Amino acid sequence: MVDVGDDAPDFTVPLADGDVGSFTLSERLDETPLVLAFFPAAFTGTCTSEMNTFSDRIETFDSADANVYGVSVDTPFALNEFRRQNDLRFPLLSDTNRTLVERYGVSMDFASLGVENVAKRAVFVVDESGAVTYKWVSDDPGVEPNYEEIQTAAVDAAN
Repeated sequence: MVDVGDDAPDFTVPLADGDVGSFTLSERLDETPLVLAFFPAAFTGTCTSEMNTFSDRIETFDSADANVYGVSVDTPFALNEFRRQNDLRFPLLSDTNRTLVERYGVSMDFASLGVENVAKRAVFVVDESGAVTYKWVSDDPGVEPNYEEIQTAAVDAAN
């Protein structure tokens, strides 16, 4: 699992920003700090609440020049619809190949539902050098992160 102080694993995945593009972490370090907010699945209650809360607080992240990206294993097409329906004000990253959940060590299964290898609810902040400066991971998909703590971590990573 990735820890604070580690280099963030590099990756390239589809970017859902109203269109479908490509996102490579190492090519986005000039946009740092980057807030990578992993969530299990679009269109579910707690995930929708979490992404809406990030969207509602986007000005705080903008003021720190931080860029928020939601990350799930959903397809970029589903994520674009999720963004549209919830009027999310930041892009989402599609980890359909499960590359990020494996590299960041945040994969979990819902065995009782027959669903395997989705993202745990987790947040990583990455600074301009590509280092992880903040990490929060929950084994309980019903728990949302402490948004004030993430905002503080983003501000700290920007300074």
